[in-house]
Amino acid sequence: MNKKAITLIFSIWASLALISVNAITVTRVEPANWWTGMKNTNLQILVYGPEISKASLKIKYPGIKVLNVSKTENPNYLFVYVDIAPGTKPGTVPLEFTNGADRFTYNYPLEARTDKTGAQGFSAADVMYLITPDRFANGDPGNDNLEDVSVNRQNPNARHGGDLEGISRHLDYLKDLGITTIWLNPVQENRMPGGSYHGYSITDYYKIDPRFGTNEEFKAFTKTAHDKGLKIVMDMVLNHCGSSHWWMKDLPAKDWINNNGVYVQTNHATVSVMDVHAAPSERAAFLNGWFVRSMPDLNQTNPHLAVYLIQNTIWWIEYARIDGIRQDTYSYLDYDFLARWNREIYAEYPDFNIVGETWYNKSTSSAWWQKNSRLSNKDSDLKTPMDFSLTFITQSAFDSKTDNGYLNNIFEDIAQDFIYPDPYNVLIFLDNHDMTRFNRKDETDLKRFKQGLAFLLTTRGIPQIFYGTEILMTGVKEEGDGNLRKDFPGGWPDDKTDLFSKSGRTEMQNEAWDYLQKLLQWRKTSPAVTEGKMIHYAPRNGVYVYARVKDGHTVMVMLNSSLADQTVKTDRFSDITGSFTTGRDVITSAAYNISEEVTIPAKGELILELGK
Repeated sequence: MNKKAITLIFSIWASLALISVNAITVTRVEPANWWTGMKNTNLQILVYGPEISKASLKIKYPGIKVLNVSKTENPNYLFVYVDIAPGTKPGTVPLEFTNGADRFTYNYPLEARTDKTGAQGFSAADVMYLITPDRFANGDPGNDNLEDVSVNRQNPNARHGGDLEGISRHLDYLKDLGITTIWLNPVQENRMPGGSYHGYSITDYYKIDPRFGTNEEFKAFTKTAHDKGLKIVMDMVLNHCGSSHWWMKDLPAKDWINNNGVYVQTNHATVSVMDVHAAPSERAAFLNGWFVRSMPDLNQTNPHLAVYLIQNTIWWIEYARIDGIRQDTYSYLDYDFLARWNREIYAEYPDFNIVGETWYNKSTSSAWWQKNSRLSNKDSDLKTPMDFSLTFITQSAFDSKTDNGYLNNIFEDIAQDFIYPDPYNVLIFLDNHDMTRFNRKDETDLKRFKQGLAFLLTTRGIPQIFYGTEILMTGVKEEGDGNLRKDFPGGWPDDKTDLFSKSGRTEMQNEAWDYLQKLLQWRKTSPAVTEGKMIHYAPRNGVYVYARVKDGHTVMVMLNSSLADQTVKTDRFSDITGSFTTGRDVITSAAYNISEEVTIPAKGELILELGK
């Protein structure tokens, strides 16, 4: 081969190598699409690819204006901010990247807002049923195993195979029970070593975990639920991500993760954010520390990340038409970010509702977070905090074996409701996925079960029930979280018993199920309970009496914590009985003359609709 030929070949090779080096490659764009007609016309588009920041960007599309193309110290990211003018038509928006002679066009989908169903929020008229998707039912065994993580139902901390299809197949079961709203523990991708069955270590905020289903299947699931008259609440986790999140290998910015991406354990001092005596260093250690080593703490004060997380929430609402959100580890997030997040969501979806995990021993701390709270000099705009204080009291208040006065503790806690701007819009519960279940192994009767559920479903607030409560499922926190989130028997094809069906349940389980169903179905029809004012009386002789009142409808509830029957004179309750002379028990339909006195069974309850 002559020298000219060798020189030509080398020149061609060098040119090809240069093209290969300079070729524009885009490996990820988030969000994957957006919509016209949004009230907030601004959109952030995250673009990720090798040294993409070296490329220039142009967008030529009627109604689209590039506001800013932001770079970070990582050359592999661009944050593109555009404005979508009102009236802009849906279509494919070309993102034209140029780097020298190299050009690349990414076609970005801009869709129309057409689906107006869903996003309807939830209120005290609803009853929320909390499901850990991995543990409820396995409808598609084909999606059980992913990479090196396999199903192992004998290990309480492993993946068990529950999925969206499994839940979907039991929507009629939940509707028949009387549930109106389903809260799902996180369903976004958790591609973590070991499986992260619980869902709180998210590795992709824009994808449903493939072991639960696909994005399209989740969207179809919410539509099926809506068609059956059920609402869907999505658990979101914006405080932290999973350590295997795709961006952890190549962070967009040094301050994307708190403590410069280095694990520093949070002190879990949740009250420090409101404590006027808190040392600044202690407050910072709480907010910036990591929940656990496998959950890097996100820095919501980074302006690009803040917008990213807000848009991600709005994307899921618009895409899947979910009806509400439960925000995990609410108090761990940056306060100003939370306020902005709430405001922007409610601006797009005024009927929407968000419940924040405000885990505190005292109700004053939960009330501090609620919208329009007089306890804080700022406003987080949170509609619904969680009332953990009441939960901790109820776990001991209904003991069926002890003659106690714990109902007085319930009375005193609710008597403090003046601290809440809206005490009727707090989430109330007897247990959830993070605490010992309300039902106990040693119970031989349903007195505690019935009293607890009767109270939960008639007092003020938005009630939440943990899956399996209706079949007397038990679990103790000290035995591990996996023991609290057991598989629902009958949710897997090879289960020996099927507790979704009456024939599979024991006599005691059926009695519990029937009682709860009666209560739930009746509750839907009672404006006094779902919308009414609460009036209560200090307990006497272990008897706590309260009423719910709305437009001439009155429901009187009488709870007896004594080991003996209690006969109570009713003249004391004239504020609520008024001219009513009779009461019909909503469970048994038995009629009571309330003119003079009423007898409540030992450790029993009466829920009376009053009449004349």
